[in-house]
This record gives sequence, C-alpha cells and structure tokens, in this order.
Amino acid sequence: MIEETFIHTTPDDPLIEPIIDGLFAEYRARYGDCFGEQEVEPLELYAPPDGAFIVLLRHETPIAMGAFKRYNVTTAELKRIWTHSSMRRQGLAQKVLLELERLAALQGYQSLFLTTGFRQPEAVRLYLSQGYQPQFDTGVDPERYSLPPFDGRLPFTKSLPGQTTSTRSQHEKSGAL
Repeated sequence: MIEETFIHTTPDDPLIEPIIDGLFAEYRARYGDCFGEQEVEPLELYAPPDGAFIVLLRHETPIAMGAFKRYNVTTAELKRIWTHSSMRRQGLAQKVLLELERLAALQGYQSLFLTTGFRQPEAVRLYLSQGYQPQFDTGVDPERYSLPPFDGRLPFTKSLPGQTTSTRSQHEKSGAL
C-alpha cells in the first residue's frame, strides 16, 4: 500500500531540501538565465493566515510540493508546484493542485492566479485540464512569450466555487485566518 500524506511546512525545512534543490535545478536546465536573478521572497508569505506551503510525502520521503501566497485580498497566487522527476505521470501534481485549491478556499480566497514558464507544456496541460483560464493565446508558440514585450510567464486564473468577499471578511474579522 502506498502511504502518502501532506505536511504543512516552510521552504527552508531541511526535510524538503532535496525537492527544493530539484525544482531549482530543473528551472536552471529549462531556462538557464532567461529569467535572470530572482528576488528572494520572505518565507512568511507562504504561511497562514495568507499562504500555505505543502509537501506530499510518500513513505516519509518528499515527492511533490506546492505553495500559495496572497496575490490580493480575494486571490491567492499558486507557486512552486513541482513533482520529483522520478515520480511524474502519477497524478501527483494534480493532487498538490487540488489540495492547494482546498486550502485557499478554506482561507477564504475567491480565486487563484498562477504563472508557469513558456517551456513547461506539461504544466500548461495540467492547468487547462483543471479548469484554469489562460490569460494568453494558447494557439501561439509559447517561445513567443519569452520575447519582449512579454516576460516568459504564462498566466492563468481560476475562480474557487462557493467563496464570497463576505466569507473572507468574516474570517479576517474573527481572526480565523
């Protein structure tokens, strides 16, 4: 029997160092210095009440991860959805995505925003299959989005069912988030 569980953690947790290293190694392999130096974000952006950072463990080994942070008062921005290269094509990224959606809804967000890179067709397929709306022309060669005036990022949005502004406001007032 496959034992899988989600943990809530932070990007600097030593347990997940191998999966974080794998993510950034893949980014370097796919994009080189295309995106230049990335700004380091404060880790607290990915912690409640405004965010979450989750890791999927299989038999206590990190195999997939994802996170979100506040994009604006009603929208969470999904980040770092990634599956270990040896574990792909098992639906793990979808599991992470669904868990992030569930957590964002629990925190009162009404919608989600994310970007993926122009050289990640598998990510584009995943987001499209899960009802995310592309904010770019999917009929255009994605490499075009790496050239000015674009920045190489392919944006998507999705509304979360059953969320209203008043729900988030009630949570914020009660301190539940």
